[in-house]
Amino acid sequence: MKKVLFLVATIATLGFTSCNHAQQNAEKSAQDSIAAAARLDSIAKVKADSIQAAIKAAEEAATDTLKQVVEEVPAVN
Repeated sequence: MKKVLFLVATIATLGFTSCNHAQQNAEKSAQDSIAAAARLDSIAKVKADSIQAAIKAAEEAATDTLKQVVEEVPAVN
């Protein structure tokens, strides 16, 4: 009888240990998923910022080009 109780206690201990390990793995997986999403959000933000900077630079270059053309055209009297 003692052996049966010892066997049941051992199996229960192993079961609890494996469940705790699975829970820790699930938590780590969730944290990794959150970190990956944050990294992708950061990359998307940098891309959007660089696109906005490129658009602004193109607009400024176009404005500068128009100013040069206006300055080079002689006034007609």
